[in-house]
Parts: sequence; structure tokens; C-alpha cells
Amino acid sequence: MKRRTGQDREITQHWRPATQAVRGGTARSEWGETSEALFLTSGYAYDCAADAAARFAGEQQGMTYSRLQNPTVEMLEQRIALMEGAEACRTMATGMAAMTAALLCQLQSGDHVVAGRAAFGSCRWLVDTLLPKFGIETTVVDARDPQAFDDARRPNTKVFFFETPANPTMDVVDLKAVCGIARDNGITSVVDNAFATPALQRPLEYGADVVAHSATKMMDGQGRVLAGAVCGTEDWITNTLLPFTRNTGPTLSAFNAWVVLKGLETLDLRIRRQSENALKVGRFLEGRVPRILHPGLPSHPQHNLAMSQMEACGSIFAFEVADGRKQAHGLLDALALIDISNNIGDSRSLMTHPASTTHSGVAEEKRLEMGVTENLLRLNVGLEDPADVIDDLDQALTVVGL
Repeated sequence: MKRRTGQDREITQHWRPATQAVRGGTARSEWGETSEALFLTSGYAYDCAADAAARFAGEQQGMTYSRLQNPTVEMLEQRIALMEGAEACRTMATGMAAMTAALLCQLQSGDHVVAGRAAFGSCRWLVDTLLPKFGIETTVVDARDPQAFDDARRPNTKVFFFETPANPTMDVVDLKAVCGIARDNGITSVVDNAFATPALQRPLEYGADVVAHSATKMMDGQGRVLAGAVCGTEDWITNTLLPFTRNTGPTLSAFNAWVVLKGLETLDLRIRRQSENALKVGRFLEGRVPRILHPGLPSHPQHNLAMSQMEACGSIFAFEVADGRKQAHGLLDALALIDISNNIGDSRSLMTHPASTTHSGVAEEKRLEMGVTENLLRLNVGLEDPADVIDDLDQALTVVGL
């Protein structure tokens, strides 16, 4: 590959997804390194004052300040955009920085947002608490029903915001239907694609306008760094998102960008194996627990929709025990292999009790409305041999009488 081949969209758009994840966005320096270079610098120097002025005026290509551009970060942004099928991408320090920026950059007092009620706890906080503080009205709906979005929209509705599959209840949203309603009514659809990643699902192909990610999850995939990303059209990224991020500074560090670049190289391999492992573990649990929420299983009420939008089921699912928090915590405490952890997307198997961790900041009545009960546990299945994960669950379930 030549020095700039990885940044030539005329070439890279024809590569297959696994190749894009390894080589997309790569720009080699004059040294000809094979791995992406790590640029640890806050600022940049210019050959003359006129060059500095031209860059700040947007008349000359080049870097000005690492709050705005960094060569390593730019490579990651180009790679993610390529994988999502987007024209452009901007990365952020965390997934929640990405979600916050994707909303606030385009909203103002008097606007209205319709959001899926099943969501990560911090995303619900954005909708329920932060946006109303700025005079932005919000309505939460059961995102499994596309008609609910249509019924909730108002003349001042500017954004539909939802995640699919949803965290942690694994609700699946009909992307084509909901994004179609948004497009028909001049509303911007913002989709959180963190659970699936572009390796399994590309919302832009179903009509989404903006795709946001916690790249901390499957994109890094090994529990090392925090990162977020927002993808969209070149016009939207440049004229709507960038003015917000350049002046508020949710900047991704070059080192974290480099780590995520390395993670993306193995994303296709990891997420497909973890999906296979999760399906095996899910089949085991289906006969042992009162309820399982796994989109890859035919028992999931939206299984057919999930499999029509996703190439595989993903590594994450949820299930319920019978006797509330005490039994759920008891099962967690009895685990010997699986870690008790609120993270997801890791190559290690992790489990958490959302009601007391990721969704503990959500009011109880809202948690119950979302389906986050005291019985619910969320499981991220890793790259271990699934038989060992099953053995660990088997003995832990036995300890708590299941």
C-alpha cells in the first residue's frame, strides 16, 4: 500500500469491511512505517506566518491545534467513517461525549426530541435531565414501535434519538421504519450503534442521518481506553458538529486514538467469534433462567427484525433471575471466571446488575418502564472458550438455586 492509499476514498470505498478495518484511513509519514504513527503533540509549527493565517482561514490544508486535528486521530476518524459508510467522522474523548455532542450541536431552546425509552443510563439522563435544563422538550417512547415516534413528533421536533440493540434490555428498533419517518418530516435521526458496531450493522444504509458510538466498547474491545465517535455527512460534521466540538473541547487523545486503531484491526474477528460464543451461552441459559433477552435466539420477540438488520447477534445480552437483587447479586458473587464489571465489548466475559450499577441513577419508575428490573443481569460474552463460561454460569446458578 502506498503512503496515502488508505486515505483515498476512491480506492478504499471498494475494499471489503475487514480490509477497511485494518487499512482504512492510514497515512504513512516519510519514514514509511507499517503501523500507524503516534503523534503526541498539542500544537504544530508553520514555515511562515502566512501559512498559519491560511490554515486558520481554511484556505490551506494542514494541522493547527490538537483540539481540532491530530494526524493519529484523523486516521481513526477516516477509518470509522469508511467502516460506517459515512462521509465524515469526528471522534471524542468518551462515548458519552459523543452522544452529548451529537445532540447539543443541533438543538436549542424550544426544540423537541423523541427518544427511545430503553437506553444506557447516562443517555436517559441526557434526555430526562440535561436537555430540559436548556429548554429542550423531550418525549420518551417505546422504540420497538415505529408508530410511537410518529405519534410523539411535534412541529418543533428536531431529533429522533435511539439505540439498537438497546442497553441493557436488548430492544431492537426498526431502523428503516423509524429513520424513514424522520426523513419524511425533516427530523434528524441519531442512532447509537455501540452494541453492534459497523461490523454487524450500518444504520446509514437504513436511512439514519447520524451514527454515534462508544468506541470504548467493541471498537477497542480489550478494556483499555475510552473513546467516542460521531459519523454523518461532510456538511453536517463540518457545519453542525465541528463548531460545537472545536469550542467545547471533548477531544480524543492521540494515544487513545492509536489504541482504538489497533482494536479495529481485529474487530471483525472478535465480534463474530464473540457473537458465536454469546449464542452458545444464550442457548444454555435459555433452559435455566426465567427469562432471557437475546436477539440471536428465536425466542426474542424481535429476532427476525434483529437478524434482518444485523449480520450477527453481538456479544451482549440480558437475562433475569427469579428473586430480585439478592439473588442477582448472589449469582454475581458466585462467579469464578466471569468478572463483575459494568463495562461491555471486552474480550473478557463481564456481567453486571444494571439496576444497581449502570442504571442506578435512573429513577425507579423509569427503570421499570424501561424493563430494567431488580431481576435483570447483563452479560458480555468474551473470547474465552464458551464451555468454560457455561461451566461458570452453571455452578453460579446452582449456588443461587436456579
